[in-house]
Amino acid sequence: MTTTATPTADGSAYILDGEKLWCTNGTIAEIMVVMARTPGQGGKPGPISAFIVETSWPGVQVVHRLEFMGLRGIENAELRFQGVRVPRENLLGGEGRGLKLALVTLNTGRLTVPAACASAGKWCLNAARRFAKVRVQWGKPVGQHEAVAQMLAEIAAKTYAMEAVADLASLLADQGRSDIRLEAALGKLWNTEVAWELCDLAVQVCGGRGYETARSLAMRGESPVPLERLLRDLRINRIFEGTSQIMRLFIAREALDVHLRVAGDVVMPGVPMNRRVAGLGKAMRFYSVWYPTRWLGWGHWPQYGEFGALAGHLGYLERTARRLARRQFHLMIQHGPALEKRQAQLFRCVDIGAELFAMAAVCVRAERDRAKQSDGSPVELADLFCRHARRKIANLFRAIDSNDDPATYRLARGVLDERYAWIEQGIFAAPDQPVAEEHPAGMAAGS
Repeated sequence: MTTTATPTADGSAYILDGEKLWCTNGTIAEIMVVMARTPGQGGKPGPISAFIVETSWPGVQVVHRLEFMGLRGIENAELRFQGVRVPRENLLGGEGRGLKLALVTLNTGRLTVPAACASAGKWCLNAARRFAKVRVQWGKPVGQHEAVAQMLAEIAAKTYAMEAVADLASLLADQGRSDIRLEAALGKLWNTEVAWELCDLAVQVCGGRGYETARSLAMRGESPVPLERLLRDLRINRIFEGTSQIMRLFIAREALDVHLRVAGDVVMPGVPMNRRVAGLGKAMRFYSVWYPTRWLGWGHWPQYGEFGALAGHLGYLERTARRLARRQFHLMIQHGPALEKRQAQLFRCVDIGAELFAMAAVCVRAERDRAKQSDGSPVELADLFCRHARRKIANLFRAIDSNDDPATYRLARGVLDERYAWIEQGIFAAPDQPVAEEHPAGMAAGS
């Protein structure tokens, strides 16, 4: 946040200066909300505030219409503000309220993106199914060969789960009874990752026709299915509205927040002894109740019996949620404040939680849909999804206890320190990123 909003001497307005990158609709908008820093104490940048700005005002400039891998129809701009006078009444919610406004607004995006991803999954299923039925190899449709059938089943089951996740998070938001930041973040993280996987599978099912552009297919007289375009367009979903990595960090922080409130004075460095002792007593009282309840519980029959064939999955979910809570607590004890730097470990915990959230959503959805689809197909979709999710969760738990994280991190630091730069020899370097080479003259001659 480098854009500033400086109050005028008479306090009637703010002067806006700075640049903004990747502003959706920036080339065509007539009105926008601009986040900027108002002055802080001691001349330092202050809190973030939000302002209503009209694009026709003097000093507002569209520098460039940006182009991307996908979303090629999007009107996205780099904007520049030079001495833009913003009336004080255009300040939204008071100084320093901009960040809260932005975060609340993000919840909406983090609900719409999962819904769009669910729709993309449906479209991929339709394209892959239709192709796999008519494309014949070795005497039968390719969809009947197990290698392709596995991909079709995964697309179907996970598409059903994506719709369940998107609907559950949206219904919780519509009720307005609780803070849905965590559910919105889980939906955004899980659906965007899965949608990318499913589109990649659909391209694989369709082979060369999945990779060919719709225009080229049409020119050859074939069905113009734009799978390659969808693959390009879907890639951004794992980046905007918060990257997958930022989503995992946010979710991990929310999961650990209760422990930091209870035991922060015990584990955090620099806490005075009197506060540490008081914090220890508080933590002991809390965990004497909390920890046993993470072990005690019943996650077997007849609990969840009303879900029929899916009852076993819900029982597993209940038991595994308690196991995940225990495991996170053990990691906190093991690493203390340094846990925040163990992002690979935290991310595995988040991914387990995301799979459990999806399992809960799809089981509830299947129970609701069972009345609409009397052939039992919702339960079949949910059952297969839960089977796959349980295998993934088992692998993630194993990776918490046995992994190569330290060795991987050391090698990554070596990459940054150019220890392995010799691997890059033999290519033309990317613009403004010259490759470190031992014999640049020889490379130039070789080129």
